[in-house]
Amino acid sequence: MKFTLSWLKEHLDTDADLTAIVDGLNRIGHEVEGVENPGAALAAFKVARVLTAERHPQADKLQVLTVDAGDGEPLQIVCGAPNARAGLVGVLGLPGATVPANGMVLKVAAVRGVDSNGMMCSSRELELGDDHDGIIELPEDAPVGTPYPDYAGLDDPVIDVSITPNRQDCMGVRGIARDLAAAGLGTLKPLDAVVAGLPAIDPQGDGPNVRTNDSEGCPAFYAQSVRGVRNGPSPDWLQRRLKAVGQKPISALVDITNFVMLGLGRPLHVYDMATLKGGLVARRAKAGEAVLALNGKSYALDESMTVIADDAAVHDIGGIMGGEDSGCSDTTTDVLIECAYFDPAHIARTGQKLMLTSDARTRFERGVDPEFLDDGLAIATRLVLALCGGTASNVTRAGKPPRVGAILGYDPTLAEALGGLAIPAERQRDILESLGFTVQPLDANGDPCELDDACDGFRVTAPSWRRDVDGPADLVEEVIRIEGIDKVPSTPLPRTPGVAKPTATPEQKMERRIRRTAAARGLNEAVTWSFIAQDEANAVGGGAWTLANPISEDLKVMRPSLLPGLMMAAARNVKRGATSVRLFELGRRYLGDGERLTLTVLLAGERSPRGWANGKAQPFGAFDAKGEALALLEAAGAPVGNLQVMGEAGAAWHPGQSATLRLGPKMVLAAFGMVHPSLTKRFDLEGPVAAVDLFLDAIPAKRATGFARAPYTPPALQPVTRDFAFIVPTSLAAGDLVRAVKGADKAVITDARLFDLFTGAGVEEGKKSLAVEVTLQPGEKSFTDAEIKAVADKIVAAAAKLGASLRG
Repeated sequence: MKFTLSWLKEHLDTDADLTAIVDGLNRIGHEVEGVENPGAALAAFKVARVLTAERHPQADKLQVLTVDAGDGEPLQIVCGAPNARAGLVGVLGLPGATVPANGMVLKVAAVRGVDSNGMMCSSRELELGDDHDGIIELPEDAPVGTPYPDYAGLDDPVIDVSITPNRQDCMGVRGIARDLAAAGLGTLKPLDAVVAGLPAIDPQGDGPNVRTNDSEGCPAFYAQSVRGVRNGPSPDWLQRRLKAVGQKPISALVDITNFVMLGLGRPLHVYDMATLKGGLVARRAKAGEAVLALNGKSYALDESMTVIADDAAVHDIGGIMGGEDSGCSDTTTDVLIECAYFDPAHIARTGQKLMLTSDARTRFERGVDPEFLDDGLAIATRLVLALCGGTASNVTRAGKPPRVGAILGYDPTLAEALGGLAIPAERQRDILESLGFTVQPLDANGDPCELDDACDGFRVTAPSWRRDVDGPADLVEEVIRIEGIDKVPSTPLPRTPGVAKPTATPEQKMERRIRRTAAARGLNEAVTWSFIAQDEANAVGGGAWTLANPISEDLKVMRPSLLPGLMMAAARNVKRGATSVRLFELGRRYLGDGERLTLTVLLAGERSPRGWANGKAQPFGAFDAKGEALALLEAAGAPVGNLQVMGEAGAAWHPGQSATLRLGPKMVLAAFGMVHPSLTKRFDLEGPVAAVDLFLDAIPAKRATGFARAPYTPPALQPVTRDFAFIVPTSLAAGDLVRAVKGADKAVITDARLFDLFTGAGVEEGKKSLAVEVTLQPGEKSFTDAEIKAVADKIVAAAAKLGASLRG
């Protein structure tokens, strides 16, 4: 919501400066997003008069002007504008000024051999309009030497405020002024005083033929016609005001409706009566109907949508946007002014279906004041009479607006109980009344009384423009924000004496450990969207949950995998020059049977840069992903020593270069390996990409072992190591062999690890040599040779079950 300071002061009688108003808005809950002063950029431009104009000696299309800028000696200016002439009063940019349209800094310069001491400016160059055919022409009596922003009324700061969805009353300048007045920054002017300069209405003849057949979507439809109008450009003051807040002036009739909407929060619509066939009716659209809207687009309608139509066609998507066919033009002479109340829920549903937004929709779906129909229509009509002339008809009132304004019982002590701030009852009544609420003190019997010691509470009636108030807590909010949220004391919560009990759950502790481990291993944490596009979800198997009405097609499906988000993040980093991307994300993926806590790692780019030792840069491989998977699973508390490498990870993974880590055939704890090339191409990543999916919710919980652990006692005797080299089939996984060796004698064997892989001379085709180092831990006495041989025999026997034999 944007408004100018002068516009605000038309409704608010105040001596407060801009800083105090901005601070006040923030203090009472209206976040100020920015303040701009369009006049500041034009401070170096002045009103100037052209004294003489002579042809440039070196260029037929240029003139040499002498210009009076009010500073004494006339200045010489070279100008190419066709309308430059002696006696013209325009706008001069002096050396040092910056031209807003192109950022050029003016300076004294020679143009075709003739010095020019500035520039006479056009509207487009000053970003005041689209006219670039000539320089600005001002009235002859414009004061020469005056800064142009002061003369043109451009020195008027524009305040941009973020209005929360519940404050529909502040979607107009008057609502903002009311809140500031309640906060003590002035007095709200009576509405009659604001519009006192407009002509009175002397209605002639019957009102226009309008009715409503849709009491749910459009409960009330008021209208008034004005005949004999003269449409054209709106006056400068109105155009400046609309331009300042980002609105494009169109014509006087259209600009009036925008002015009333922005100033008073009341959207209206004006129809050219010459384009209408019969009366207007608010009704539900019929299947197959369409309307060409003012934005130039055609919209297909359905039976759930409220429209305004005549006997021949639809002319308005009710409360959202008017139709192009009945819009006003320069030839319009008779107009119908519509002022209707549309149901907020109907407006929201229609706007969502059509994916159509407008300033009117923004206000109607929040809920405009249903009791401001007559006043809003009258003010718009008076503006039409003032700016376009004509004769107004009587008002036609079809339907009846809903009655709003909750009646609540309110205990003033709730301000302290709920808001934490003790405020006298009298002060609370003053605040509520300044905001438009009606407050009646009550005694203990619920009867009206005076505000004194016998008062036991209030009966509060909310004004018609505050449909968001429906309970005592809402009244507390109003009182506290106006009194000052900064006055609420900071009070610590009570704490039980002694040492606080730990509150982190085992899952939270695991997440902390695994995050620290990932960061320690050089991975960077990423946080990506939980929603992704449909085709991105399809690339990883498809999503189970899809939004019917997403805010964006790119955020439509709840992610079935964390891979798409990380791959898009990796692609962004690579495109910005990153040579090595190591990302991880701990989050949830959403499947048909619920959400799953998952940690995903993505490795892209260079594993190690090129150098003298390894030559060219080395990419990441599947075993890098496996190493990350095992390290992170160990940090999460998984029994890493019992894991088995099985199968391929799935369609998103590279066949033959991916696998899963499992505890048995059915319990999958992780998938790792290389991402499928088609998937990397889909996300615009070049080269191999390795990844890991850790399914943290599949890790079995540890068994409870009590609060104390047995003290660690190191073995008294040193361990013994023995090496075994086995000839095994090429298809045998090394992990399976190590697991079999380690389980040959669990009482004695404490560790087993692979330390060599060999194929070639001495090893027959289809075989490979795997060397395993086995650690034996003696107990109370050292091993004898016979005992070591017995363990060795068990190891060989266990390996033989897998088709392995000792290498000769």
